[in-house]
Amino acid sequence: MSQKSENVDRSPGGWRPDRPHNDLPGLPPSVDLETKPVLKQCIEARAALAGLKQAAELIPNPGMLINTLPVLEAQASSEIENIVTTADALFRQLETEKQADPATREALRYREALLEGMREIRTRPLGTRLAESVCSRIRGVDMAVRRVPGTKLANAATQEIIYTPPEGEVVLRDLLSNWERFLQKETSLDPLIVLAVAHYQFEAIHPFTDGNGRTGRLLNSLFLVEKGLLGLPILYLSHYVVAHKEEYYRLLLAVTREGDWESWVLYLLGAIRDTAVWTTMKIAAIRDLAEHTAAYLRGVIPKIYRRELVDVIFNQPYCRIVNVVKVGIAERQAASRYLKVLVEAGVLQEQVSGREKLFVHPKLMRLLTEDGNSFARYTTGD
Repeated sequence: MSQKSENVDRSPGGWRPDRPHNDLPGLPPSVDLETKPVLKQCIEARAALAGLKQAAELIPNPGMLINTLPVLEAQASSEIENIVTTADALFRQLETEKQADPATREALRYREALLEGMREIRTRPLGTRLAESVCSRIRGVDMAVRRVPGTKLANAATQEIIYTPPEGEVVLRDLLSNWERFLQKETSLDPLIVLAVAHYQFEAIHPFTDGNGRTGRLLNSLFLVEKGLLGLPILYLSHYVVAHKEEYYRLLLAVTREGDWESWVLYLLGAIRDTAVWTTMKIAAIRDLAEHTAAYLRGVIPKIYRRELVDVIFNQPYCRIVNVVKVGIAERQAASRYLKVLVEAGVLQEQVSGREKLFVHPKLMRLLTEDGNSFARYTTGD
């Protein structure tokens, strides 16, 4: 089906990378988006997402997902923008953000923005206001649509200007209004095609002075939840983008330069499909480890074994005494004793961080931070 655009690029001489792209065409694009390759890839991506959604719904402890996978997404999405921290640092500092280094604090804000965005879409549709709210949380300062000129995107190695986004608050807000209508009212296209097109447009508008890439990728997760394609924002999509970063930027720019929508849409659909499959397998491995750990602990510490205790140590790789207390398993002294028993059983390792004791779950940490899904089984000799 051919999609006709409301706006056509009529800039004299066409687009130039060193000039503000104020004639950025509106949505929908004036090309056939539903080509045979796109439709085929879309079917595969939808099936993979359905499998991921089902896997998440069947897991006994959903906190296991919402407390871990958004952290990984935050780390990877930040890495794309050269804000480098580690998953280990993020998990370690989840409850002590003020003690973290600047890069880790910024990535932790991404996670908080994602979770807060989940709450907001219950009452507010995806659009400009929500994008401003998300970007403000990511950056840690109030962010609004750009009013000043001068934003240019350059090649990191050569400093050559490769793209100059539109300028002028009125121009930007008009483009964002068109983007918002497309997100909310486009019904003739599959939602995943809408997502791919809208993501390009948001990046091309580049509405903020900073944080555009992370905001755009976070909005992708919220869109999938808003449309009912996922129940939780657990698609670890930035993992794929990190592995294919050059292609990500090349294909975004190819839409601007050549109007090559098909290659871009195929890229993002493939990313959704592969990431959904990867995440589903990761969830299965975590669930397998949780069940194996529960069976092992029932055998070696039957007097204090409780399934709730297993759930606590799977909520995130670093456990604190207060985490056990908060869920009502035991008071502080007994909670400390329970965690030390898990250390003696070989499930946790105790670490000291300043005045605080941390109990790290090595097998869970490896599953979360490595691509593989196998783990060494516990034995009575562990």
